[in-house]
Amino acid sequence: MRIATSAARVAALLLVAIFVANTASVPQETAARSYLGFDCNLYPGDDALPVLRKTFAFTGYWLSPPPGEKKSTWMGKRELLRSQGFGFLVLFLGRDSSELEKAKDPEQLGRNDALKAADAAEKEGFGSDAVIFLDIEEGGRLSPAYHAYIHGWLWNLRSTQGRDYQGGFYCSGIPSKEDAHTQITTAEDIFSHLWEKSRAFVIWAYNDACPPSPGCIYKQDAPLPAKSGISDASVWQFVRSPRVKETARHCQGYAKDGYCYAPGDTGHSWFLDVNSATSPDPSSGAK
Repeated sequence: MRIATSAARVAALLLVAIFVANTASVPQETAARSYLGFDCNLYPGDDALPVLRKTFAFTGYWLSPPPGEKKSTWMGKRELLRSQGFGFLVLFLGRDSSELEKAKDPEQLGRNDALKAADAAEKEGFGSDAVIFLDIEEGGRLSPAYHAYIHGWLWNLRSTQGRDYQGGFYCSGIPSKEDAHTQITTAEDIFSHLWEKSRAFVIWAYNDACPPSPGCIYKQDAPLPAKSGISDASVWQFVRSPRVKETARHCQGYAKDGYCYAPGDTGHSWFLDVNSATSPDPSSGAK
């Protein structure tokens, strides 16, 4: 019996060794990771950067005046932000649908805005592989005129010096009810018109409803963009400041004034929109 038992033990050990060897030779899948970033219309100031960098890997960067502003206060700050270790979300403001509906050629307006964005990106030092996001502030299904505009935008992100930039869209990932049977998000609408029909593009979706948003809460692991409700999103804006009552009424973590602030901002000096991304440099702007 002892001989048989010893033989069985040897055989068992051999099987374990083979299993371990085979397991070690199989590549292990790495867990998906996401990174926190912020964006805001106005540049927060040079002194804010060390505080914000403790929490955020990347920042928004306006090439055009943001909504409601006459100029971008971010211009000329790329190198300083880069030296502090920030990645980038590069933005250019899209047109209102009311303007596009009146335009004789919305696609030409898209071309014109794309050229302006590309020239501004080159002036700021962004490389030709950088992604520029067209900021679309309207939700739900876009009009034919708006689709013509974004098509002109996507295909003409080329500077006067020949740099060919990549296109992206900042757009709603919040379902909009069209009738009793139909809901649509702007992100889905863009995918349905452009996916596999045009140049590659990147989606930055906003959805600040809780859930899926965790609210203005900073955790060690940022929420994955796919959790936004848009599975192909590369970036997710899960907090908008100030809190939007229609969507984020029940979200936690906002200050009493309705804004979201960085953990180190004890004076509540800079209210922020908060994002997660699959890259610490979603626009590839730090290269």
